[in-house]
Amino acid sequence: MELRISQQMTLLQKLEILTDAAKYDVACTSSGVERNGDGRGVGNTKLAGICHSFSSDGRCISLLKILFTNECIFDCRYCQNRRSNDVPRASFTPEEICELTMQFYRRNYIEGLFLSSGILYSPDYTMELIYQSVLKLRTEYRFQGYIHVKAIPGADQELIWKTGLLADRMSINLELPTAESLRLLAPNKQRRHILAPMRMIQNGRIQNQNELMVYRHAPRFVPAGQSTQMIIGATPESDYQIMTVAENLYQKFDLKRVFYSAFVRVNEDAMLPALPGGPPLLREHRLYQADFLLRYYGFSASELLSGQRPNFNVLLDPKCDWAIRHLEQFPVEINRADYETLLRVPGIGVKSARRITGARKSARLDFQDLKKIGVVLKRALYFITCNGRMMYKTRLEEDYIVRNIIDIKDHAALSGDGITYRQLSLFDDTDAGIPAGQAGVYSGRSILR
Repeated sequence: MELRISQQMTLLQKLEILTDAAKYDVACTSSGVERNGDGRGVGNTKLAGICHSFSSDGRCISLLKILFTNECIFDCRYCQNRRSNDVPRASFTPEEICELTMQFYRRNYIEGLFLSSGILYSPDYTMELIYQSVLKLRTEYRFQGYIHVKAIPGADQELIWKTGLLADRMSINLELPTAESLRLLAPNKQRRHILAPMRMIQNGRIQNQNELMVYRHAPRFVPAGQSTQMIIGATPESDYQIMTVAENLYQKFDLKRVFYSAFVRVNEDAMLPALPGGPPLLREHRLYQADFLLRYYGFSASELLSGQRPNFNVLLDPKCDWAIRHLEQFPVEINRADYETLLRVPGIGVKSARRITGARKSARLDFQDLKKIGVVLKRALYFITCNGRMMYKTRLEEDYIVRNIIDIKDHAALSGDGITYRQLSLFDDTDAGIPAGQAGVYSGRSILR
C-alpha cells in the first residue's frame, strides 16, 4: 500500500498532537481477556482493565492512548478534529506506532495500546493503516500485550476481520443515541455503516468460538469482545431513550461495554447546545450506575425509567431510587431472600450478595455479620431484616428514607418547605453538590451497591 503521510514533524510533535486529540474517546478497556507471553515475545495481557482503570487486585493499569491521525474527511459538528476546524494535523506511520508502543512498554509506562483514528482519505485506507500497524506490532516486534483498536465504519469487512484476529478488543463508536441526532450533528455518517461492523464482529466471534471448539489453536477473533461510546448531552434524548439503546446493544449485538461521554463543547456551532453548567458529569455518572444495573443486577431499562419518568433522579443513585419507588417489595429477610432479590437491595453489591448466600449456609446472619461482609448498612438498613428484625426502628415511608439517605448538603435541593423531595430536571445539576472541575469524580468507575 502506498503510504501518503507527511513526515515534516518529529515523532514527539506528532505524539503531543495525537494524544491530545484522543482525550475525548472514553471507550477503552481491557476487561475480559487474559493471555500470558510465550517467552518468545514481549508483554502479556491481564484480565482486568487498562487505560487508568483498576484491576481486581487494586492495581492502576494504563495504556498508550493515541489517534493514528487527526486528519478527517468528515465534518461532525461536535468533534474537535472535524474537517472544517483549523487545528494542527498529524499522522503516524505504522512503524512509528510500533516504536512508540515498545518504547513506552519497555519503560514500564503502559501495559497495552488503544489506537483510534480520524478518517484519512477513506475508511478503507485508514483501516488498512491500522491493520498494518497491529500486524507489524504483533509479528515483527512480537508484542503480546493488550491491543484495542477502532473498527472504522464503512471500511471493508475483510480488513476488519484481519484486524480482529490480531486485536484483543475492537470498538465502533455509535457517536449519538439515535439516527436522527446522527443526521443532525454528523451528516457524513450513517447509522447502518456503524451497525454493520458491529454485527460482523458479533458474528465473527460466534464463528471463531465454534472453530476453537474443533481447533484449539485457531487464532482468536476479538477475544475481549467489542464496545461502543455515546455522547451524552449534545442532543435532546432522555435517559430512558439512552438506556433503551444501551440495553438493545447488549442484547442484540452482544457488546461488552457501552461507554457514556458527557458532551464537551469544543466547537462554536449554532447546532450545538450551550451548557451553562458545563459538561453533564452527574448525568454521565447516573448512566454508568444504571448501566451496571443492566449488566450485573438483572434490571431492565423499563424498570428504572419510563416515558412518564424519563430521567434519573439527581439526588439518588438509580438502584436506591428504584427501591424507594417499590417499597411494597421491602423489607427482605437476609437469611431467606434469594440471590436475585438480594441484588435489588440498596447497599448490597454482587460480591456481598454472593458472600451472604454462602455464609448463611452455616449460620444465621445478623447486622454485624453483614457489615463484615461488606454491605453498606447506611443504605441497606431501610430495606432489610435480620431474623425478622430491622436494625433500627424505621418507617417504610418514601420521604423519611430519602431524608436519611441523601447527604445533609443536598437537603437544600428538597422542594417546598423541605417535607417532600422531587425529581429534579437534568438542568439542575449545578444544585446537586457537584464541585466545579471535579470531572474525575464522576468517571463511571464507582462500584454500585
